[in-house]
Amino acid sequence: MDYERPLPVPDADTKPFWDGCRQHQLKFQRCRECGHVRWPPSIICPNCHSQNATWILSSGRGKIYSYVVYHQAPHPAFKDKLPYVVAIVELEEGPHLLTNIIGSPHDHLRCDLPAVVTWEDVTSEISLPKFKLLDRRDE
Repeated sequence: MDYERPLPVPDADTKPFWDGCRQHQLKFQRCRECGHVRWPPSIICPNCHSQNATWILSSGRGKIYSYVVYHQAPHPAFKDKLPYVVAIVELEEGPHLLTNIIGSPHDHLRCDLPAVVTWEDVTSEISLPKFKLLDRRDE
């Protein structure tokens, strides 16, 4: 099956993130000097300007920070997905991730609802982190 929607193109900075996603793991950079967890990755901490960082494994849990429901497709390949939700999820570790909320009626969504990562394996190289509302079975 060919995936027709635009896909990320990993570069030197984002490759560890996308490699983690392929293994169904959310990974973020954490500054070894001040502890700031950041997204997107970069060579310099935006908090203390250190170049000393490591990659950490995220819990994959967070909450909906903001969202919008798309009723018109911004690209023809998204037309069959309408309506769909684009959201910013605030992870427990701190970063905000632009993603999709799936598996819930749009009128059930609101900011601050707990969400957990789920995965869409779209190619052999790319797995996309999406989020679903957290329920008791996910705890």
